Amino acid sequence: MTLTPTLSIVVPCYNESKNLDRLVSAFRCAIGSRQDIELVLVDNGSKDDTADVMGKLLTHPENTFARSVTVDVNQGYGYGILFGLRKSHGEYLAWTHADLQTPPEDVIRALNCLIQMPDPSNSLVRGNRKGRPIFDQFFTSAMGWVASAALGGSYFDVNAQPKVFHHSLMQHMDEAPYDFTLDLYILYVASELKMDIELVDVRFDLRTEGESKGGGTLLGKYRLCKRTFGQIWKLRKSLQQSQRVASTKAVKANEAPAKTRSAA
Repeated sequence: MTLTPTLSIVVPCYNESKNLDRLVSAFRCAIGSRQDIELVLVDNGSKDDTADVMGKLLTHPENTFARSVTVDVNQGYGYGILFGLRKSHGEYLAWTHADLQTPPEDVIRALNCLIQMPDPSNSLVRGNRKGRPIFDQFFTSAMGWVASAALGGSYFDVNAQPKVFHHSLMQHMDEAPYDFTLDLYILYVASELKMDIELVDVRFDLRTEGESKGGGTLLGKYRLCKRTFGQIWKLRKSLQQSQRVASTKAVKANEAPAKTRSAA
């Protein structure tokens, strides 16, 4: 591993002991002989034997590309990702899920897309899922229309992985949420910063081990929908406040010359 990796890939793992062997193996195949990519596995406050399984896997000589960090008490999906990102060393950062529904090779492909963009340090690449069930596509599209209408941008399939971006974007993530709405938040921040956002098509596979923690069930979709709507309105208020501040500054700037002329 080089001193400063080109890419750090963060994967939050909550009760993923049954999936870890397959997960690490898949990333090992995707990364291949490259020495400039690190995999950062986050034990996100797991209550099963994730820590033990992870520890054994990472002592294997074939897995020197990977390391782990630990969140003692689970505080949410988003918290685990942010914790891992802040512990990462890469020039570029990425995150994806432990369920392997997005293949690891698509993370590498997203990185290649990013570094070929005109200004990689001011760009973000995100996945665009293909092959999803019809009901899931309908649910995601409905959420996308609501978010796009409320925030005035394009916010479709926001939970698609991976997300890949320059590490400097972390300077703008201090108020990021700790739950599944982190995906929406980073796209909103990137949009506000006028970053170039590129979509790459990614294959969507079914989870084969472990349990879904997000929107994989009807109850999960309801909870995700509720949290996302809350985050949408929070961001909308933030946007409206920023617009009011900008408008006030513009009015004051226009009034200043008029006062100067009056005094003359």
